[in-house]
Amino acid sequence: MTTKGASKNTEDRVRELQTQVDDLKELVNTLLSVICEEPDGVASGAAPSYGQPKLDYCM
Repeated sequence: MTTKGASKNTEDRVRELQTQVDDLKELVNTLLSVICEEPDGVASGAAPSYGQPKLDYCM
């Protein structure tokens, strides 16, 4: 294998890894959005009021 061929393989591998990193970033952001979403679908960050039922809350 020549240096030029090795360089080409390295560039291809770096591009492939960058694509994987970008896909994983998107997945992490999606999962964090789902985890942080409140049961009513509004992401206000407000905790449930005292006395409300404890059912159907996303944790």
